[in-house]
Amino acid sequence: MDTLRGQEISSEQDDFDYADSQAIEAPPSVGSDERRMQVRAYNYWASLLGDRALPSIEDLSPDHLEDFGPNSVLLDFSTGLDNPAVVYLGTALRRECAVTGAIQFINDVPSRSLLSRLTDHYLQIIANAAPIGFEAGFVNQRGAEILYRGILMPFSSDGETIDFVFGVISWKELASEAISDELGREVDAALRGSAQSRDVAPIWADGPAAGEEDTLDLAGMESPAEDAPLADWLALARDGAEQARTSEARTHTALYRAIGLAYDFALMSEASPDDYAEMLTDAGIKAQARSPLTAVVKLVFGSAYDKTRITEYATALEHAKAAGLGLGALGDYLGQYPGGLKALIRDERAQRRAALPDRPDPRQSARAALKSAAPIDPVAIPTDADGLAVVIARREADGTIAIVGALPDGSDLGQRVIVAAAR
Repeated sequence: MDTLRGQEISSEQDDFDYADSQAIEAPPSVGSDERRMQVRAYNYWASLLGDRALPSIEDLSPDHLEDFGPNSVLLDFSTGLDNPAVVYLGTALRRECAVTGAIQFINDVPSRSLLSRLTDHYLQIIANAAPIGFEAGFVNQRGAEILYRGILMPFSSDGETIDFVFGVISWKELASEAISDELGREVDAALRGSAQSRDVAPIWADGPAAGEEDTLDLAGMESPAEDAPLADWLALARDGAEQARTSEARTHTALYRAIGLAYDFALMSEASPDDYAEMLTDAGIKAQARSPLTAVVKLVFGSAYDKTRITEYATALEHAKAAGLGLGALGDYLGQYPGGLKALIRDERAQRRAALPDRPDPRQSARAALKSAAPIDPVAIPTDADGLAVVIARREADGTIAIVGALPDGSDLGQRVIVAAAR
């Protein structure tokens, strides 16, 4: 298994060449889309680290992660390592595993389901204290052959102990041998027919053939006149974004140029606010006051573009705006910035964190609130069908015990506390 601690995944490199990433080696039969999901999940985990050894579980909201949340699972080890609690299960993973009812613990997971494969890996993450990547194949409960790739990432509630593990899994179901043979015959026949009618150029999965020069054609990307319609600037920026997506070059030139063109469009939109507002309306994009340049990036690169990349590119545009960069300056600026786009994003986020006021520790705030809370009448505390309740007690100055809080009846946390207390 590959341990990912200390290995940086360049976000801008991801846009060009996931196959060169050192985080997780792609198996021959699993496509790049499956692989990219694990890379994005790792980048998300790394973005939550900050200066800490482990990211805080309080910063994780799987149900808000549109990109890979449906393919994720969150395990809670606070009740023990042998049978962790399943506190979140994404919709796509739930469907693949044919889970219809509630799953409270890992032992409740259906056998021979994709989710059951986690048991082979989650203890490794506790031992290594670092993300673990894994990949394999198996025959699932439907008798279908499944290839899967996953990553497990540690989280902590106190900054030191790994008591939560967040997993993201992608998979593909292999076609039966009969279907594969039929598809192969159809493809061979199509290729033979095409070869007879025209020259067929080779298609490379990972760039030009060996020995060919790695160049990037930037023709047609000249800037229009400053008095040109705003639509011309948007068209040029979108062309740059498309060239960045399709470029075979192993440099960041196309990406930096595309971000620079998006910035130029943002500057020109300030002189044509009505045209810009109409473009946003036509695209169904709403500008946000806290991050107005995010709308520019979505307009140029597309609303369906990777959410992490959108945020990063918007950060670059905001940095350029604060630095007072003019038209045509951001692309070269990114190329000359020590460490490139990734370093700029890192530095910008560090500056923003430093400017934030210290946040109160929620645990200390909760303890202070219960320390001064009025006692609760035991008669008023609800219990479950077995007469059980999970309560918070406080020792008073005279030595007596007062009940000052209680968990709601039927809560998942209450159930886990009862299990832990019974051991």
